Amino acid sequence: MILPAIIGIAIIANVLWEAFETVVLPRRVTRRFRLAVLYYRSTWFAWRWWARHIQKASRRETFLSFFGPLSLLMLFVLWALAIVFGFGLIYYSEGVRAGLAPSLETCVYLSGTTMFTLGIGDVVPHSSVQRLSVVLESGLGFGFLALVLSYLPVIYQVFSRREVNTVLLDARAGSPPTAAELLRRHAGTDGARDLERLLHGWERAAAEILESHISYPVVCYFRSQHNNESWLGAIVAVLDACAILVSNHSGAVARQARLTFAVCRHTIVDLAQVFNAAPNTATDRLPGAELERLRAALAHTEFQLMDTPEAIAKMEKLRALYEPFALSLAGRFAIELPPFILPREIADNWKTTAWGRITSASRRATNPGVVDTQDAHAD
Repeated sequence: MILPAIIGIAIIANVLWEAFETVVLPRRVTRRFRLAVLYYRSTWFAWRWWARHIQKASRRETFLSFFGPLSLLMLFVLWALAIVFGFGLIYYSEGVRAGLAPSLETCVYLSGTTMFTLGIGDVVPHSSVQRLSVVLESGLGFGFLALVLSYLPVIYQVFSRREVNTVLLDARAGSPPTAAELLRRHAGTDGARDLERLLHGWERAAAEILESHISYPVVCYFRSQHNNESWLGAIVAVLDACAILVSNHSGAVARQARLTFAVCRHTIVDLAQVFNAAPNTATDRLPGAELERLRAALAHTEFQLMDTPEAIAKMEKLRALYEPFALSLAGRFAIELPPFILPREIADNWKTTAWGRITSASRRATNPGVVDTQDAHAD
């Protein structure tokens, strides 16, 4: 009876190839059918659906933040169970062929004790094929454990580097980061030079995100420490600022904005392709009223918007290059994209503390235009 053995070998080969593509291979995988892709699509769909029924925003964001680490651990468990079941089929097939009439449950039990190197000894292999399979599976168990232990630090290093760049925008572009705040806070003496350096840094940061998140797509499900910040929102805020600079200004900062725009747009589009997120053209992030508010906010800076048909058309063309893909990714990962300009002033995250609500009433009394982040994002 060789059919169970063939099925078992196919399961083991597929899982090992999946693990190689997911953990070891440092590039995008274009194969259509993948167990990991099917697993993430089904579990994330259910997780996101459940999250939408949580009313409080802070609790919903906390619930969504569990998915990335938990799904990664459960993927390892799924792989391990598939390998155990595959070897169990091999033991069963060989036992039936040798006339031992074993039960499938006993063979899977032997496979499990071998995979996790328990060595209980109450069930032992009999034929040479079974003994060889036991040796192979026990070695595979050690290798699987080493793979897990080496993969997790890499994932968290990628996550940490990404979050450092996101947090650095807090004081420079607000919380959440917006193009209006980013440009307004770099107005004045030496502002353009500082902005040029910041955009140069984000050119490299976006390239790192592109490389790491295509190699390890699971990091996209890891969420930022603050509910009002995200890696996608940070990239979009930088792209918004670059679109304003390229379409309305010239000089060194505009040149750097073009380079940063190219890399950030490349990152957004490639990640949308990886997750098969079709462009979303149904939402306008900058309607006429918001455009006028943005123009008024930048009117007294050197980054003001030009009210000419050429500048308006160029900015719309640049926005069309990245906004549909950013909106599709935002819908896929349940991330709220920041607007070009906030509807009201919100205190930066670095200005707040865990005890911010205690004195929020007095701060609003002395400065009613400022809203504490703790209060603004509590619900």
